Amino acid sequence: MTHAGDAVARLVRDEGTRVLATLVRVTGSVDLAEDAVQDAVVRALETWPRDGVPGNPRGWLLVAARHRAVDVIRREAKRLGKEVAAMPAVDPCPDPVAVRDDLLRLVFTCCHPALSLEAQVALALRTLGGLSTAEVARALLVPEATMAKRLTRAKQKIATARIPYRVPSAEELPSRLAGVASTVYLIFNEGYTSRSVLLTEGVRLARLLASLMPDEPTALGLLALVVLQDARRAARFDSSGLPVLLSVQDRTKWDSELIKEGVALVGVGLRRTPSVPDAYVVQAAIAACHDLAPSYAETNWDAVISWYDVLLSVQDTPVVRLNRAAAVAERDGPTAGLVLVDELPGLAEYPWWHASRAELLHRLGSPSAGAALARAEETGLPAAHVAHLRARMKSETP
Repeated sequence: MTHAGDAVARLVRDEGTRVLATLVRVTGSVDLAEDAVQDAVVRALETWPRDGVPGNPRGWLLVAARHRAVDVIRREAKRLGKEVAAMPAVDPCPDPVAVRDDLLRLVFTCCHPALSLEAQVALALRTLGGLSTAEVARALLVPEATMAKRLTRAKQKIATARIPYRVPSAEELPSRLAGVASTVYLIFNEGYTSRSVLLTEGVRLARLLASLMPDEPTALGLLALVVLQDARRAARFDSSGLPVLLSVQDRTKWDSELIKEGVALVGVGLRRTPSVPDAYVVQAAIAACHDLAPSYAETNWDAVISWYDVLLSVQDTPVVRLNRAAAVAERDGPTAGLVLVDELPGLAEYPWWHASRAELLHRLGSPSAGAALARAEETGLPAAHVAHLRARMKSETP
């Protein structure tokens, strides 16, 4: 596809998500709206590169999708011998507030707590990310047939459980927004280990959420966190696909514009949470400490550890404590870090706990490092990270 064709495809995809949100509200059916928008998208990709992009691309897609939905409704009504009123008309030029509200409704519907986390992730990628069922299946490493069934069940549950297509009330919003943010960050984090499609979609969805809820610290903090981490993307893997430790990454490859954006978002998020900090904002502040350091040796570990202490005040979990222990190991040495790691409960099946132990034991010259790495592999540490640690253990003298 040409550069112009790529630009058209991106435009169609972005506008298609917004059209889908409006059509779901009008039709009351995710399935019907999805099929209608898909038909309109195919027509746009066939005609726009040839005839030019219309002056109002969203309106074009909305009208085309509505016509398709009306045809389906009428055909089904005739087949079932029913008389139904035609689907109500839609404004081809909806105002930005209406579009935002429709998108918010779709976001919270896809990430409704009545759905399993697997279903939320799949629906978010399919409807909000615009990925095809096959693309979602590949991204989540499951067969396409399995993914198709998962998506069908999720949509059926929305319909049969009458999950409301609405933005939660003020009382519900904190817990529901936390669930949405968790789903988006899970998508990003899965991609951060190796799957670039999921990483890109995680950033895209975080941007969408922040644009829809620009006054919410959680949305701002989430976006700050993902862009600050994504800024290191070009330096995270070597030419063989093995991960490159933060300590030896080529920082000239980091994206300075993303770092500036992320740091600015952290500032806004902190100003909006003067008393009780938001967990995503604090995590983004930790990422900013790393991104702003000129070199690994110049990292301000006191600041990093202090931010972890703040994070523990709002999110005291073994994983947060594990990450803090890693920072302590950098400041105070591997012995101090290992003491904290070994004190942590409930992480016996967490691969990164075993990987942390393997790393620290290796630095201390302990023969137990190999067994810790083997346990990390058994519990699911990504193969690239296992290979990287194993190679370092063989080649480095502690």
